[in-house]
Amino acid sequence: MLAALLYGREDLRLETLDTPTPAPGEVLMEVAAATTCGTDLKVWRRGGHAKMLKLPTIFGHEAAGKIVALGEGVIGWQIGDRVVANNSAPCMNCFFCQHQEYSLCPNLTWNNGTFAQYLNVPAPIVQHNLLHIPANLNGSLASMTEPLACVLHGVARSGFTPDSRVVVIGDGAIGLMFVAVMASQCQSVWLFGGNDSRLAVGEKLGATRTWNHHHLDIPSRVRDLTQGWGADIVIEATGVPSVWETAIACGRPGATINLFGGCPKDTTISVSTDRLHYSELTLKGVFHNTPQHVRIALELLASREIPFELLISDHRPLSDLAQTFEDMKNRRVIKVAMIPN
Repeated sequence: MLAALLYGREDLRLETLDTPTPAPGEVLMEVAAATTCGTDLKVWRRGGHAKMLKLPTIFGHEAAGKIVALGEGVIGWQIGDRVVANNSAPCMNCFFCQHQEYSLCPNLTWNNGTFAQYLNVPAPIVQHNLLHIPANLNGSLASMTEPLACVLHGVARSGFTPDSRVVVIGDGAIGLMFVAVMASQCQSVWLFGGNDSRLAVGEKLGATRTWNHHHLDIPSRVRDLTQGWGADIVIEATGVPSVWETAIACGRPGATINLFGGCPKDTTISVSTDRLHYSELTLKGVFHNTPQHVRIALELLASREIPFELLISDHRPLSDLAQTFEDMKNRRVIKVAMIPN
């Protein structure tokens, strides 16, 4: 099978590998569509991911397709079933899983390799995070189940109310998904980004107002919008340490700052202890997703209540993957659905 392997920083190679044979409890999926993600872009630029990848490795983590082979003992699934597989599954047995904090499970089973013609799905994911794709949902949209599940987990951890004033910093796919979900539940969602075409997509997804951050000071603008106080909830969706600090500066006393964008390993930020203490800020790191949010995400995509198709800039063959990451790096596309076959 044709597959993309990551060897190091911006070192992506297409190679021909043996098609996997599913072990007991596993299934083999023929990939219909694999969407690119901001996490993939960061991993490609940084040359790895401490939690998920050991180089060289097959690459990519969002995919939808159909089952073409079943491992021994698999029940409830048939060859030909259209499915989406989350890229992880919790162990369900550890302290964190027992407290339903599934994203903190230290024994998460990770699965990468969606940028390939076939994807072998490990048994824990088959058991907990493999889902049937509804008949009315195409593979490209279904492939976005994983990132949307992460966003839904982030929204749930943000403590919003319908009258919350929400700031989203970052106009990548994750930031735009936050806009879409929160705009469906909150009256005021303000988006700050650096690309005018992406900001226009944010408006179509429900952003109350948008601004290009290249032309203004974000915290000052937020204070202007809120009688000098700041936003109730701030979502940081860039993964840049300096932007984490900007996000904190945008919050009102008592605000929740959702530091969602994952920064490079070993980076740090500076926080005013005076402001953190006396303004009673809640700084919250939010990571990954849960089985519950995976299911809700697929249902939301299938409902077509939100036009998430606006995030898919193009459909391309797997041979164009390297150029696709260059285009993502230069912000010419948001997400691209790679079609391996």
